[in-house]
Amino acid sequence: MLKKALEGEPKYRFKQCYRAIFVDLAESWSEASSLPVELREKLEEVCPISIRAEMKEDAGGSEKALITLADGLAIETVLIAHEDGRNTVCVSSQVGCPMGCLFCATGRIGFKRNLTRDEIVEQVLLFARRLKLSGDKVTNVVFMGMGEPFLNYDNVMAAIKFLNDPDTINLGARRFSISTAGVTHGIKKLAAEKLEVNLAFSLHAADEATRSKIMPINKKFPLPAVLKEINKYTEKTRRRVMFEYVMIDGINDSPKQAEELARLLKGYLGFVNLISYNRTDMFRPSSAESIRRFKQVLEKNRLPAVERHRFGESIEAACGQLSARKNR
Repeated sequence: MLKKALEGEPKYRFKQCYRAIFVDLAESWSEASSLPVELREKLEEVCPISIRAEMKEDAGGSEKALITLADGLAIETVLIAHEDGRNTVCVSSQVGCPMGCLFCATGRIGFKRNLTRDEIVEQVLLFARRLKLSGDKVTNVVFMGMGEPFLNYDNVMAAIKFLNDPDTINLGARRFSISTAGVTHGIKKLAAEKLEVNLAFSLHAADEATRSKIMPINKKFPLPAVLKEINKYTEKTRRRVMFEYVMIDGINDSPKQAEELARLLKGYLGFVNLISYNRTDMFRPSSAESIRRFKQVLEKNRLPAVERHRFGESIEAACGQLSARKNR
C-alpha cells in the first residue's frame, strides 16, 4: 500500500517513510518531518500508520493490548517488563486457535484465520512506540500469544526476518522464541532455518493420558513423535529447548508427575519453564507450595527448571481473555 501511495515520488521517499515508521517510530505521518507537508497529508489519508488498540497496564509495568484489525477481528499482544530491564513482547500468530487446549481462553474462540506478516509486525511496533516514550526498547519477541505459530509458518518466519532486518527493529535472531504445542513438521522446518531462533515446546503434562485430556493436539502429535523431532532439532542446532509447563491445580502438579516429567526429559538438551497459571473459569492455578515442591523434585533429578512468576492478572494477561469477548 505504501509503495502504491508513493508512485510518482522520488525513490528516496520510500526509505524516508521506512525510517519514519521503524526507526523514528512515528505514530502518525504528521511526525515524519523529513517528508513534505502535502505528502504527509496524503499518506495520512490513504496509508495511515496508527494502530487501533485498547490498553491495560498492571502495577509492574506489563501491558496488554487488544488490537482491532482491518476486518474488525481482534488479537492480543502483551508486553512483559522484566526486573532485569528486558522488555519482551508476546505476539499472536493467528486470530483464535485450532488447538482447543482446555486451559487456554483462546481455544474457546475457535480458529478464525492466520495473521499476515504485517499484522504480526504491528504488534511489536505498537510496544516499540510506547517504550520509546520512556527511552526503552523491545529486547525480545516470543510467539506465545494467540494461535499455533507453526500452522502459520511462512508468515511467522517472514515477520521474524523483517524484524531482524537492520533497517527495521533490528532484533537479533536469538531474541526470538517460537512456542509450539507439538506440530512436528514445524519443528523440522525450524531446524533447517539459518536464523538461530529459539524453540519452546508447550508440554504441560508428562503422560499421554493427562496431556490428551487438556491438549487435544496430543492425539494427532503424540509425545513420542514430538520428542523424537525435538531430539533431532537439538542434535542439528545444538540449541536448548524450553519445555513450557503451566501449573494447574490438581491436574499436573503432583510430586509424582514431577518424577514422571524428570524421567521423560532425561537426556534432552533443554530446561523446564514452570508457569504459574492465570486463572480461567475452568481451572485453578497451583499453589506456591505445590510449585515449590514440583521444582524441588525436578532439581533433585538434575533437570534444570526455572519458575516464571505470575503476572498480569489485573490486565487479564492469560491468552485470549480479552479477545474472546471481542471476537464473539
